[in-house]
Amino acid sequence: MNEQNNNTLEIAIFANGCFWCTEAVFQRLKGVEQVVSGFTGGTIKNPAYREITTGRTGHAEAIKISFDSAQITYDELLEVFFATHDPTTLNRQGYDVGTQYRSEIFYISENQKETAEKFITFLEKEKVFTSPIVTAISEAKPFYIAEEEHQNYYNENKTQRYCQFVINPKLDKLKKYYADKLNTLKT
Repeated sequence: MNEQNNNTLEIAIFANGCFWCTEAVFQRLKGVEQVVSGFTGGTIKNPAYREITTGRTGHAEAIKISFDSAQITYDELLEVFFATHDPTTLNRQGYDVGTQYRSEIFYISENQKETAEKFITFLEKEKVFTSPIVTAISEAKPFYIAEEEHQNYYNENKTQRYCQFVINPKLDKLKKYYADKLNTLKT
């Protein structure tokens, strides 16, 4: 980790579909120090990926982001969050279907909760999406780190069909609309 003022290091937890996709997007942003793929919001302790895929544990595939708020704000993370997935589809992102692929923001503080609520209100008022936003806002629950093969997935598997057809378009959108927020060393 770079030398920095630790008072500006914060955590955000987002679920917005497959964590392979979301991890790849947020890893590329300036100010993001670390992105960890995992599971949260469910009913059992220490779930394994094979259990999550059944949809019976209540967990969402999620990412835990450590970010330097002096370089990127929580609002900016929310902007990228909403721009890189469909927050209007319940328990689904493209071909990925099930509660584990839901859109949910897990807030760490009351400030994050209020910021997320205001952001969604703004998006709805401005009619950014043609359908209602179904993104849930919930208090952070225990976050369980996914197995090692799920960490840094895109960077290790760029030639996989899923990466080429599902993740690459998200990264292209990120580069097109958020070039000023990208860490050129990570793209």
